Amino acid sequence: MAATGTILTRVFTSRAQIPVVGATVAFTQRGTEGRHTLLALRVTDTNGRTAPVQVNTPDATASESPGTTAPFAVCDIWVESPGYELLVVENVQIFPDTQTLQELEVIPLPERSPTLLPETPVNVPPQNL
Repeated sequence: MAATGTILTRVFTSRAQIPVVGATVAFTQRGTEGRHTLLALRVTDTNGRTAPVQVNTPDATASESPGTTAPFAVCDIWVESPGYELLVVENVQIFPDTQTLQELEVIPLPERSPTLLPETPVNVPPQNL
């Protein structure tokens, strides 16, 4: 019998744990072929938190005997926000009948100095026809 667990995140930056407002957070699960299935897409609030996401998990009793399934579900979390590096956290564990809070620290992108030259464009040579 399947159960459900709940996961939510708190996105912040710096050691001062400043909340990142408006970050896009994607919750995915990998299938048997390695493809990601989107479970939910959330946006962080003024505290840097997302709304909870329900995730199907194995029943807790399924793990009481040796050699049985793990007592948790696994998901990956992708965080994207303008001005910050993309953050991907893999294999986050969600337990049945439990709320999991995943803390996510994002790193600011370096500021561009106005005196820097533009990046060198990538030159794609014409095909040899």
